[in-house]
Amino acid sequence: MHRYLRAIGFYFEKKEELGEILHQVKRDFTAHELTYEDEVTDYGEYRKEYGKRIGITLFGDIGRDFNLRNQYYFPYFSGSGITSYDDVAIERKSDDTGYYGICEDSKVSINLIFYVQNKLEYLKRLGRSRYSKVGFSSVTLSALSNQGMILLPVQKNETQEKTQKQHSKNRMQLVNAAKTGDPEAIESLTLEDIDTYSKVSKRLVKEDILSIVDTSIMPYGIECDKYSILGTILDYETVENSYTGVELYVMKLEVNDLQFDLCVPCSRVIGELAPGRRFKGDVWLQGKINFD
Repeated sequence: MHRYLRAIGFYFEKKEELGEILHQVKRDFTAHELTYEDEVTDYGEYRKEYGKRIGITLFGDIGRDFNLRNQYYFPYFSGSGITSYDDVAIERKSDDTGYYGICEDSKVSINLIFYVQNKLEYLKRLGRSRYSKVGFSSVTLSALSNQGMILLPVQKNETQEKTQKQHSKNRMQLVNAAKTGDPEAIESLTLEDIDTYSKVSKRLVKEDILSIVDTSIMPYGIECDKYSILGTILDYETVENSYTGVELYVMKLEVNDLQFDLCVPCSRVIGELAPGRRFKGDVWLQGKINFD
C-alpha cells in the first residue's frame, strides 16, 4: 500500500479494502482522461476526490478490450496559487510509474524534485509538440505528510525581519548571477556560506538549532522527492475525508521564501496550530505543471 495514503485519511488493514477503493475510483471517478499512445494502446487516468483538494489517481494503459492494465495509483493533494515561475525539467521514472519534475528556484540552495501530478496532460502536450519543447509557465507545489509537530516561531523584531528579507533578496540575485557563471557571485556565495557556518557553529554551543534556523527544506531518505521541512504557517483550515471521516489539516506554509500547501491528519500533529507558528515534519513533495 502507498505510504502516503494515511496523509489523506485512509487507513487499510487488509489489501482487499484497498482493492475496493481502487475499484470505486475507476467506477465512480470525478475526472477521467485518455491519450493516444499507438494503434493498440491508449493511456488512461481516473481521478476521484475524497474531500476538498484530496483524492486518489489511478493510471494505466488501455488496450482494445478497454480494460485498464499495468495500473498504479497514488494519493494526491492539489495545491493553490503559484509556487515558482523558474525553469522546470521533467524526467521519466525508470519504473515507468510517473514523472519527476526538477525545479531550479533561486530561493532555495537545492534543486527541488517533485512527483508530477498531471502526467497525462504532459503526455498529451508532448505528443502534440512532436520534437519541439513543451512550454511551462510555472509550477504549483503541494506536500503530503503522515505526521508532524508544531513549534513556536523564532522571535524577531521589525528591523530583523526587514534585514532578513533584504538578505534573502540579495542572495537570490547572487544565485541567479552564479548560474550564469559570474565568478564574483560564486565567490561571494562561497564566502557567505563559510561565514554563516562559522556563526551557527558558535551559537550552537549555547542555543538550540530550532531557535537559530527559521525555516528549512532538506532531502530526506533515499527517495529524491521526499523532504524534511520546517516552515512557517501562514494560514490553515480543517477538511474531512468523505469516505473515512478522518479530519485533516490543510496548511499554507512558507519555507525558504517558497509558499506551498501541505495536508496532514489532525490526529498525527503534535501541538496547537496558529498562524505564525512553525510546522516540522517529513513530506512527499508533489507538483502540478502549469503549461503555457
